[in-house]
Amino acid sequence: MEKNYLFRAWYYFRMGWSTYFAFIFAAINTLTVTYFLAIENYPQLSNIFPTFFQYVIIISGIGIPILIGAGYLHYKKTSAFKAEADINIEANPHWRRMLSNTDLLLSSHLNFINIISKISNQEKLSDDDLKELSKLRESLKQQIDKNTIFCKCSWHLYSNI
Repeated sequence: MEKNYLFRAWYYFRMGWSTYFAFIFAAINTLTVTYFLAIENYPQLSNIFPTFFQYVIIISGIGIPILIGAGYLHYKKTSAFKAEADINIEANPHWRRMLSNTDLLLSSHLNFINIISKISNQEKLSDDDLKELSKLRESLKQQIDKNTIFCKCSWHLYSNI
């Protein structure tokens, strides 16, 4: 597989920027702006947060658990993350391909286990078993053919199957 180092560097830069730098910068900016433009100008709030350092500690102590809870809800209790995963699979042909390959492989393994069980019990394979094997063989062949066509541009792993 050919690696395009320029685009890889660009991707890593964007991930570092958006995940770490922009997050930290936004947090510092939000705390600074809210304290020096809002808290200092209202005596009632200045009594609660007498210094910027105390403001950061109190807001962090309240905000971090709330944000952890929001992240937990996003991944575990709402349909938001499932929708994101669905969109990623729909939009990314590589992930879509892995999903269909996995589906086919699981059904193949199940059929092979059934046939091995019959053979180990010295049972004869029925016509239905042979038809099922033939269908499975055809499905695998179609999948390999599709994969070879699909992968000529980027994924050379499958073209040698």
